[in-house]
Amino acid sequence: MPPNVVDPETIDPKNPEQLAEYLENLDLKQVVREKGSYQVYPEVYYPPLQPYEHKDAGHLADPKLASIYDNAEKIQDLTPHIGTEVHGIQLSNLTEQQKNDLALLVARRGVVFFKDQDIRVKKSLDLGRHYGKHKYHNVGGHPPHVNEVLILHIEHEKPQIRERLSYRSPGDGWHSDVSYELQPGGLAFLKIDTLPGEAGGDTLWGTSGYEAYDRLSPAWKTFLEGLEAIHSGDVHRETARATGQPLRREAPDNAHPVIRTHPVTGWKSLFVNRGFTRKIVGFTRRESDAVLNFLFDHIESGIDFQVRFKWTEDTVAVWDNRVTYHNPVYDYFGGKGLRHGYRVSPSAERPYFDPKSKSRREALAEEAEKNKA
Repeated sequence: MPPNVVDPETIDPKNPEQLAEYLENLDLKQVVREKGSYQVYPEVYYPPLQPYEHKDAGHLADPKLASIYDNAEKIQDLTPHIGTEVHGIQLSNLTEQQKNDLALLVARRGVVFFKDQDIRVKKSLDLGRHYGKHKYHNVGGHPPHVNEVLILHIEHEKPQIRERLSYRSPGDGWHSDVSYELQPGGLAFLKIDTLPGEAGGDTLWGTSGYEAYDRLSPAWKTFLEGLEAIHSGDVHRETARATGQPLRREAPDNAHPVIRTHPVTGWKSLFVNRGFTRKIVGFTRRESDAVLNFLFDHIESGIDFQVRFKWTEDTVAVWDNRVTYHNPVYDYFGGKGLRHGYRVSPSAERPYFDPKSKSRREALAEEAEKNKA
């Protein structure tokens, strides 16, 4: 093992002091470069997730976001609708107010990027808990003894990865993480610490669910509001079957509103995705397919409200799964190198639609008028 890192094989899972020391020193960037593939897929089974009351940290934010804007070296919006870079702030050292303000900033901008971050696993988990209960991934690999972390370890030469991706179009990768859960993810934290080379391995974020809603005609908006769609865990059930890895927790199907309201901004967002959304409740299959395929195309072709991010090592992306979709780009296969990182994914509230909520454009227009007065 790398120096200062406890060998996980020597850990007694029932010894809290050993686990704490292991977690405190766990540097996954160092581990992957020393050991290569290290994640585990234990044959354990977790009970179904139970509903809980989610309290969004964004409600405690300063609307001016002063704790972030006054302390950052630079803040730059990458597109008009989605994506912001914050320079000069370390996520490992956020104050309580900065944590709350970050929730509001991400809720407004969809995804926020922090480069040159020193944060490691323990502090990532501590930070994530500020925003909700951590999820255990059903089938993904995680570090030994740390099941709240999902490892992204993609090597171009692995034949099973190439085979699984060969039967789909790159556009099929658009999704919002585990949207089939009763209470899907809110904020998510992804640190990429190893890249396959100078180019390749970008991630697309989009679309802004807010702007996707705003781009619909009034007739479409009226038609969709109040509808529900089934989000299915079939992808993860099939992944477990195809890979032989255990399905460590039930991957359920749940109905969620097609248009949802963000609890902090109060803005309406389109909430369907090709990865997990399967059918509109109460529609025939043909009717449902026609509507969903239109909405998927609307989301995926909205290149003017998407952002494509070119990673640099040790960058952390923080995004809001409630109002964005994302798609990793596997354009580096056939070359050399490894793309590695880890994700922490707190859950949020059960999706809901408030008929009194406003669209992003409506809310910003009203805000602009108030500022003129």
